[in-house]
Formats: sequence, C-alpha cells, structure tokens
Amino acid sequence: MIRSLFLAALLIAAPAAAAERVSMIPAPASEAPMAGSFHLTSRTVISVEAGDPRARASAQFLADLLQRTRGLNLAVGTPKSGEPAIRLAGGQGAGEGYKVAVSPDGIAVTGSGEAGLFYGAVTVWQLATQTPGRGPVEIPAVTLDDAPRFAWRGLMLDSARHFQSVDFIKGLIDQMALVKLNTLQWHLTDDQAWRLEIRKYPRLTEVGAWRVPAGPAAAADIDPKTGKPRAIGGFYTQAQVRELVAYAAARHVTIVPEIEMPGHALAPILAYPHLGSAPVPTDNISGDWGVFPYLYNVEEPTFGFLEDVLAEVTELFPSRYIHVGGDEAVKDQWRSSPAVQARMKALHIGSEAQLQGWFISRIEQVLNARGRRLIGWDEILEGGVAKGATITSWRGIDGAIIAAKLGHDAVLSPAPTLYLDNRQSAAPDEPPGRGQVVSLKTVYDFDPMPAALDDDERPHILGVQANLWTEHVRTEQRAAMMLFPRAAALAEIAWAPAARRDWNGFADRLPAQLARYRALGQTYDETPLEVRGLGDPAGDGARLALLGAEGLGEIRYTLDGSAPTPASPIYAAPLEVKLGATVRAQAYRAGQALAPASAIKVDARAIRTRRSQELKSCSENILLNLEDDAPVRGERARFFIDVLAPCWTYEGADLSGVSRIEVAVGQLPFNFQIGKDIEKIVFRPPATPQGELEVRQGSCQGPVVAVLPLALAAKSQGVTVLTSEIKGEAGPRDLCFTFTQKTVAPMWALDRVTLVAEAPRGR
Repeated sequence: MIRSLFLAALLIAAPAAAAERVSMIPAPASEAPMAGSFHLTSRTVISVEAGDPRARASAQFLADLLQRTRGLNLAVGTPKSGEPAIRLAGGQGAGEGYKVAVSPDGIAVTGSGEAGLFYGAVTVWQLATQTPGRGPVEIPAVTLDDAPRFAWRGLMLDSARHFQSVDFIKGLIDQMALVKLNTLQWHLTDDQAWRLEIRKYPRLTEVGAWRVPAGPAAAADIDPKTGKPRAIGGFYTQAQVRELVAYAAARHVTIVPEIEMPGHALAPILAYPHLGSAPVPTDNISGDWGVFPYLYNVEEPTFGFLEDVLAEVTELFPSRYIHVGGDEAVKDQWRSSPAVQARMKALHIGSEAQLQGWFISRIEQVLNARGRRLIGWDEILEGGVAKGATITSWRGIDGAIIAAKLGHDAVLSPAPTLYLDNRQSAAPDEPPGRGQVVSLKTVYDFDPMPAALDDDERPHILGVQANLWTEHVRTEQRAAMMLFPRAAALAEIAWAPAARRDWNGFADRLPAQLARYRALGQTYDETPLEVRGLGDPAGDGARLALLGAEGLGEIRYTLDGSAPTPASPIYAAPLEVKLGATVRAQAYRAGQALAPASAIKVDARAIRTRRSQELKSCSENILLNLEDDAPVRGERARFFIDVLAPCWTYEGADLSGVSRIEVAVGQLPFNFQIGKDIEKIVFRPPATPQGELEVRQGSCQGPVVAVLPLALAAKSQGVTVLTSEIKGEAGPRDLCFTFTQKTVAPMWALDRVTLVAEAPRGR
C-alpha cells in the first residue's frame, strides 16, 4: 500500500508537460528544442530498412521496452501512408554516435554505426519515459546530436567473492545498455574462488568454486547430504558464458574477463598445488578477506597451465582485451623460494618487482599471439611492461597519468571514488560494504580526464570504470543497491561532454531515472534518498535533525500527522519538538518525491540512541560496514567498525538525568589477511576472561564511567544487549567505547548505544 501511494504521489507531482530540457541520462552532447510534440501510441510503427537484422534488433529492443514500461504495443514493420512512425536508419559500422529528430509527424533515428543506432533507439525510450505512467505519451519535439566522450564506459562485477546468477548478470547488462555503458569487466578468479569452467583443468571449479564462510555460525551449519559445513559458491559453465557474451553483444556491451595473476591465486593453487611458490597450509578455500601471500611460481609448467587457461578464455570471450589482474602481489614467497631465486638468477632479473614485469610480459606475448591485448591493474607498471599493455588505474589517478606519459593506454577506476562497495550514505540502513561514504554526487563530480596530461597524452585515456567488489556484498539485491543509481552518474561522466556535466541538471533528471528503475522492476538503493532523524534532548522535549538526500533535494515535513507534500514546510534547521511527537518527512526534487515518506517517532529512548553508523569511528584505517556472521539464515546486524582499531565516539552525549547505559554488542570472526598490520591492533588488557566494554567520558583517555562485562555476550553468536550503571558529569560530552581483550578474535563490535533516562517522578 505504501508503495502504491508513493507511485500515485509521483504521478500527481509529475509536470503535465515535459520540461524544456530533455530528461535523459546520460545527457546528450547537444539538444535543440523544436515546436510541438509527437503523440506516441500503440498505433505508432517502428520502421527499419528491409534486410537489416541489427537495425531490426534495435527496433525490437525499443518495442519491448515501451511495452514493459508504458504498456504500449508497437509493431516493428513498414508503416502505411500517413501512419505515425519511429524510423530507424543507418547503423553500419562501429560508430556509437546517433541523431534523433522528434517532430509532430514522427521520430527519425540515425546511427553512425550499429551501436549508435541502438543508442538512438534507447534514447527514444528515455524520451518516452520522461514522465512516469502507462499509455500514450506526448514527446516534446527536439533534435539530438550525440556521441560519447570516452570509448571505455565500464562497470566491474566481482563474481569471485560472491557468486551471482546468470539472470542477475543479464539484468545488469540490460541496465548498462540503457545508460550507454559498454564494458563489463568480469572478475572471475581470486583467492576466494575460481568461477570459470576450464575443461582441461576441472579441479579449478571442483575445488575452487566452493567455500565455507568464516565464523562459527557457518561452521555449525551442517549439510545433511555431506555431514560437513554447508559450502556456498558456484561457477559458470562455458555454455553459460557463451550465452552471456552473446546477450551482451546484442546490447553492445563487451565482457572483458579478468583472470588474476601472479597473486590473488589461492583458489587455483589449492586445486593444483604444483602451481604455487610455497606450500599452502589448508585444503579448503579460505573465507578470509584481504591480501593473501600466495603467488604462482615461475616454472615452465605453470606458464603452460596459464597458456592453456587463456586458450579457453580467449575462445569464450571475443573481447579485444583480457584482464590479468596483477595487483597486490605480495612478493614474500618469491623472496623466500630457492626455486624462484634460482630462476631470477638464471634470467638475470635483479628484483621481485622486475620478475613480475617479466611474468606479465610473458603472458602478454601469449595474448598477443591470439590477437588480444593485455590489460592489468596499475601495479603492472612497477616491473616494467611492454607499451602494448593497458592500465586500469585503481590506486588513485596517478597510475593513469604515469601510464599515459609512458605511452600506455589507461582506464581510470580510482578507489575509493569509483569503488561501489563503499556506502552511499551514512544512514544505518545502508547495505554492508566498505565504510567510506561515496555518494551519488561523489561519483558524478569525478572528472575522468586528468588535468596533468597534455594534448598528446590525453588520447591514451580510454575511459572510466566503476568497480563493485563483493567481499561484503553477499546477495544480488545488495549488489543491485550498490550499483544503482550510482551507475547512472558514472554513465553521464563517461558519455557526456565535459561541458555538459552539471550536477544540478543531473539531479533534476534523476527522478525520471528512478521512475524508469521502478517501471522495469530494477532494485536500487533508496536509503540515501529517504529522510531519517537524529535527535538530542532539549529541555522537556527534543531537538531533531532531519537527514537524507544531501545535495540532491529538499526535505519537506509535517508535525500534524498528515503526509508531506511539495507544499509542506521546508526543513532548514533542527526542529524543537515534544516527546511523543511523530515527524513525517520526505525529500523532493523540483516537486517530485525522491523516496517514500518517513515517519520519525520522537521519544525519550529514541533521542538517546545511536546505532554504530551514527557514532564516529575513532580512526579510519580499514573502515567497514560489516554484517554479522549469524544467523546463517535470516536478518543479521550490521556493525560500523575500523577493524584495525575498534573504537567509537558518541559525540556530545548528555548524561543529564541518565542513570544507565544499554549497549547492544556482537562478535565477528576476524577473517582479514592484513599481514604485519595485525601488529597495529592493540587492546587494553581485560579484567575478566571474556573481556569488557569500557565507556570513557570526554575522550578515549578520559575517566571510565561504565564497564560492561562481555561474559553474557560471549555465549551468543548474535547480538546481546548489555546494561550497566553509568556515572559521569552532566552536560554534553563525548563518550568513547573500547573493548578490552587479549587477542583479535573474536572481534567485538557495537550495534547500538542507548542512554537510559531516569523515569520522571510523580507530582
């Protein structure tokens, strides 16, 4: 019912006629409004030239979209004389540019190539869905002349850490095509899994495609068929890969496979131990995250294995590029291996970094012999690689700058800006992931062309790519939430000319894009668009700050229980409200609601409660928004935590009238491969065997005002509520929360903190 009311409100709020500016994402290179409009109905025919199957495919794609989103059933064929038509023409070759001319008499689409004609058809669909609703629609007359800024407009999907279905990937490809993204880098292998069927080496998937998640909860989840802990995972058969490659090609999306080397190789080494540089002390795929030390060795049989693998990979993927990873290859095993050191001496290679360069160069020769080009993460520059190698710059933009100046092509994909596993907002309900906030605006504000490059170097920048790593993204729903709507912002900075980039214009066009997601049933993250409240005591009532849609819209609210409208008061400063009140609030952009309205209840408990995401981390070493490992099935708590320094601050906590503190805590497996950084994790010594949670006032070195023993929580794999008296000075002061313990495991985390006020005395 809430969703239905929300959609109805959108229809009421939508303008009767489209705005002067076309509501498309990405914005076109140029647009010229014309007089009048075209009346699109089911009587309209989509016309293509006879004998042009690719044009007919684009026409059918458009027809299917219009049927799904507007309920219009348009025929693809030859219009009768005087019959309204959308005419698709041209489209021979590889060009991606197109022109669309909308007049009262019809719509003409021409493409500079097959992809251009397809993008022109997609543009017609966007023009037809500038306002939500079903049935016929008026499309304002306009002439668009459009072409992309960059050739590489990409997303990366990590299917190694968590497996996604073929249907999910098809849906992702569809959404990429609808905003003119054209490259899907597919991360298929890593320490935690090998997802691609290689027929010559079946153990890669028999062993490498399955693992038991970390933690005692998963270890206790026994599969009755095997009597062992239940494993998760899966792999893609070669038939499925061919199906996906063809599906993507029909939508002008190229899939670039990534086969990691020489590091991130634990899964294949477990399957075939002779490939490794050192013995592996386990028979099972690890459920740990982080950087493992296991590298391929540099013996000829290992290169024979990699050649065999790449032979099958290149048969499956016709992409010009094959990604070989090359990142985070810790060289300790190479340094300590007599065989590797002997090989270096025989090859007159003076360092392990140069050995990696030699390794990657050998692989490049293999790919070049098959007519392909090698692409890798920016670390491959460190050992020296042939100029034919292309770089994906993830450690900021410096890798791309260096690459371009050295004559290498490059794709910009910098962390954290384009790492979509980061949170989109600081709201407690964001999906688990990395802890830094990378908002829609953060993505949009990124300029893919480094200012440090000159006119001769800029052509080496192929484009831009955002990455979705999935260590902490275990479901397809959450993957979709991480991707959308930020993929729309990426699409615009990848396609639109630099001069057309305008955040306010993009934000004005966002409601139409969100309506398209809803019409297609596409999951996206509404959390940053929803209004949430953060209260503090104020006299006999509360001071309530309204948060949400930062940089995107305005918040409208009511205090009388009625639903907010675009005419409701606009939020400008914290509200003074009485306890027991309910504030209803909703974010709008240009009169259109961005998300359903929120009902924020204000009571003595709510205004003194902070979830971990609403607390401040004392440090920002490895910030994560982590999901609990229990229960195995069902809802789990989410903890905001710096895993190198678990410490939280409740800023400005007022202990006036507070006698007790209530803290919900949980324990997590410490499943992080962090090398020597583990030495940085220091705890105060515990006074009891299981440790305590200590609360200090003023600072983390201030006086202890409460101690909560963890003995009760240690018995549970879920969240445990602990309570204690709290004694401190009245008035707003910071409270610091730290755990005492002997080791890093288990890793304790806060779920929420509530300051319990004394009950009011009777008169």
